[in-house]
Amino acid sequence: MHSCFLRTAASAGLCAAFTPLVAHADFIQDSKANLDLRNFYMNRDFRQSNAPQNQAQEWAQGFVLRLESGYTQGVVGFGVDALGELGLKLDSSRDRRGTGLLPAGASGEPADSYSELGLTGKLRVSKTVLKLGTLQPLLPVAAYNDTRLLPSTYNGELVTSQEIDGLTLNVGRLEKQNLRDSSNNESMSYGGVTSSHLDLAGGTYAINPHLAATYYYAQMQDIYRQNFIGLVHDLPLAEGVSLRSDLRYFDTREQGSARLRSPSRVDGGRIDNRFFNGMFSLSVGAHKFGLGYQNLSGDGDFAFPGQDPYSVNLVTINIFTKANTDAWQARYDYNFAALGVPGLTFMTRYVDGSHAQTATVRNGREWERDTDLVYTVQSGPLKNVNVRLRNATLRSSNGLTSDIDESRIIVGYSVALW
Repeated sequence: MHSCFLRTAASAGLCAAFTPLVAHADFIQDSKANLDLRNFYMNRDFRQSNAPQNQAQEWAQGFVLRLESGYTQGVVGFGVDALGELGLKLDSSRDRRGTGLLPAGASGEPADSYSELGLTGKLRVSKTVLKLGTLQPLLPVAAYNDTRLLPSTYNGELVTSQEIDGLTLNVGRLEKQNLRDSSNNESMSYGGVTSSHLDLAGGTYAINPHLAATYYYAQMQDIYRQNFIGLVHDLPLAEGVSLRSDLRYFDTREQGSARLRSPSRVDGGRIDNRFFNGMFSLSVGAHKFGLGYQNLSGDGDFAFPGQDPYSVNLVTINIFTKANTDAWQARYDYNFAALGVPGLTFMTRYVDGSHAQTATVRNGREWERDTDLVYTVQSGPLKNVNVRLRNATLRSSNGLTSDIDESRIIVGYSVALW
């Protein structure tokens, strides 16, 4: 689908949304507004002797306002969404910056505030929706990041169709990206090379209530092309006992003549790899036991847009996607509702990566250990306030990765305005 057609159609949607058609009940009554507040403290202690700074420590307050309209009546419905983001510095300095909470200017001083306003025009025909403008996709080949103060965004066009029962299709083009600690829409990029856009197409089909298959194709212009296949299977074993299998496979090749400016290997930044990763999770009452594995073979790091690869080993600090990295993960979750404390959950995991390669390291090893304790207030004036205590440790050999001890305290609250 051509970008010009998408732009024209969604622009018509924006115009229609601001005409007297807004008087239609569906447009007004189906609209909603939500305000998310996030107070974020982060301390990152660099343990290696040659670290450029000993510590990164920042504290900030974030506000995210989401406005979503309904659709006008008729065969073709029009609507408009808006996203407003504001981040405020509470504590930081030039020698303690770099947590990803706050942007820093050319002087290196963390910004006192930063913000973004995004608008999205939308058009609906039957069970197919076209969106143009600010997007936050969660797809295997392109996903937004929401692990710091403010979520990242993309800008482009996306068509989502559910005309066939059990089948969700997506076709789109992403042209700009706004990272989690930025106010600017920048060109799509990977490995220090910019691209005019990333095209994607694919979908997920629910074969039965317990099994879903996914396929996507993506191409970042002049950098790489990628195929993805995934399977998710939920198997009930007994009362309160189930096994989930989540298998993912990527085949990524070069597209065009671009060479990465920051290659991970001495091959000049070549992209030609296969990436398998998967997780098996056994739930037994309040307990959940997970075991994950990945194998990344071929040339170069695993390529993806933004900051989040679709990998089971995307964890608190590290992403384990350096060239030729094999990794395994052990994870345990517990829900304290079983002990009479609803709203309290615990998670711990360990990821061990080996055989990683960069331009200067061969057969590198890195490991990470994470612990999360989360409580959501269940009643009273603070109902739905959630507090997350997060601790992580990352270590590596041969200078492959920074050695880091990290702690985060995150307090969140979501308010439905209407």
